Amino acid sequence: MYINEAKDNVNNYVEVKGWVYNMRESGKVIFILVRDGSGIMQSVVSKNDVDEKVFEDAKKLTQESSIVVRGIVREDKRAPFGYELLVKELEMLQLTENYPITPKEHGVGFLMEHRHLWLRSKRQWAILRIRHRIEKSLRDFFDSRGFTLIDAPILTPAACEGTTTLFETNYFDEKAYLSQSGQLYMEAAAMAFGKVYCFGPTFRAEKSKTRRHLMEFWMLEPEVAFLTFEENLKLQEEMIYYVVQEVLKNCKIELDIIERDTKMLEKVVPPFPRIHYRDAIELLNKKGVNIKYGDDFGGDEETVLANEFEKPVFVHHFPKEIKAFYMQPDPEDPGTVFAADLLAPEGYGEIIGGSERIHDYDLLLQRMKENNLPIENYQWYLDLRRYGSVPHSGFGIGLERTLAWIAKLPHVRETIPFPRLLEKIYP
Repeated sequence: MYINEAKDNVNNYVEVKGWVYNMRESGKVIFILVRDGSGIMQSVVSKNDVDEKVFEDAKKLTQESSIVVRGIVREDKRAPFGYELLVKELEMLQLTENYPITPKEHGVGFLMEHRHLWLRSKRQWAILRIRHRIEKSLRDFFDSRGFTLIDAPILTPAACEGTTTLFETNYFDEKAYLSQSGQLYMEAAAMAFGKVYCFGPTFRAEKSKTRRHLMEFWMLEPEVAFLTFEENLKLQEEMIYYVVQEVLKNCKIELDIIERDTKMLEKVVPPFPRIHYRDAIELLNKKGVNIKYGDDFGGDEETVLANEFEKPVFVHHFPKEIKAFYMQPDPEDPGTVFAADLLAPEGYGEIIGGSERIHDYDLLLQRMKENNLPIENYQWYLDLRRYGSVPHSGFGIGLERTLAWIAKLPHVRETIPFPRLLEKIYP
């Protein structure tokens, strides 16, 4: 039996294979918290109910020893997670000695050095289970709406988001780069399949140590032919609402473990508020932030803006000079582009960036020249505007920042199994 199946096995004699999470002894009774990956169950070894050897073996157990326990499941509201096992048999597979992560407090540096073991802790287990649910919910959302998953390459010949944050590598006799985004490839796929998305790792060589930055992170990027800017924002709202609802419905235990107050998440219902970039600049100035029109937002500015709202908020119509070359200018305000960033509440900043894309060949070529891009590397991308070009839109959602917000985590390093930070690539 897996521990998460306990409710279906009350009064049954079962076998559980797992590890000792913690234990305590009280006279003639030993309480062992056993984890098996699906959950944690209190296993009760009573001296009066087992052979003497079983009781003595139980006393020898140490944290993270691997064991097999057999006994009867019973419901007990006082027990962790509501069920416990009355142990009749116990088998030791390995007795662990000097496990480095103990119940005492450890510094983050120490825990990161032992990330391969830190994953076993209840909090990290809960966080990564929520990550799994978010990933599944994102996939389910797009799959149920007729999108086709298209895998984007990791090695690319050119930049998507700007050349300053590229990881460069040798590709035989040429230079290649780790992908910053699969977007350009999704634009090609959208012209073949209509509605597509990719979901995978992306890389940014940003020399940043903020709580929001990773060198390697996962991003889901949908792209849709004939989708307008307004329809793009609506798609984002529906997606975020769906994901949050799925987490609230399916991750109650995990949210309790990390002590996440869900009241704010329950308010995440469309429509989301919107604020024009110009108005955002004005609001920031009123709040005492020294910023002028044409400046991009950093984490501090995003936090000030997001704190004005209880739901995620769209900041839209940025100046074209501070956004990517492929974004469609607003014909009624040509100095701005049909682009929006979705800022999460509670100080978590941008989780989505999206836009309508330029579909006119001449305008795209002009913007590429203005950004000093090597045109020869983008001939295939220009081809998309030569042969059957149509208006289209898309966005990218960062998985780790989204999880950090939903779980209300202090740093993104806890949102991914093995984080890659500015000065951290071990383990």
